[in-house]
Amino acid sequence: MMTFDNKPNPDDRTDNVGKLKSMIKNTEENIEKAENSLEFASETEQSQIKAKNERRKQSIKSFQSEIKDESQSHE
Repeated sequence: MMTFDNKPNPDDRTDNVGKLKSMIKNTEENIEKAENSLEFASETEQSQIKAKNERRKQSIKSFQSEIKDESQSHE
């Protein structure tokens, strides 16, 4: 019989800023790729791509806000 030791992982936030910066970079790259694909997309697809990029830009703002919060909590 197998027993499971279900202990929660410790809350390690030491690398949150690095992860958030990486997420911002990836999101910016996705925005750029999507914008490059606009010229080959139908009108409907263009509309969807633009809407998705707006959501991505909002995500970047959230990530930047989290970075600011993390920085302040370490002061």
